[in-house]
Amino acid sequence: MVAAPASQSDSQGDPSPPDLEQVNDILAEWAARSAADSAALIDRFEAMGYEVRGKSEAEIAQVLHRPPTRAATR
Repeated sequence: MVAAPASQSDSQGDPSPPDLEQVNDILAEWAARSAADSAALIDRFEAMGYEVRGKSEAEIAQVLHRPPTRAATR
């Protein structure tokens, strides 16, 4: 078995990790792409209080950038 090289990220001064807003943008876009093809995911977002039903992928991403507009349901 060959050992993997040690990570040099600590000693090399990695660039700072993405900030929370950037991560939220990435996740909203990914979730919107996934929801565009998944009725179950649309149902889940609706249950969480996000009004995404009938929206385009871009519109879903915009909705997911904001807090839910209504209380979550079970």
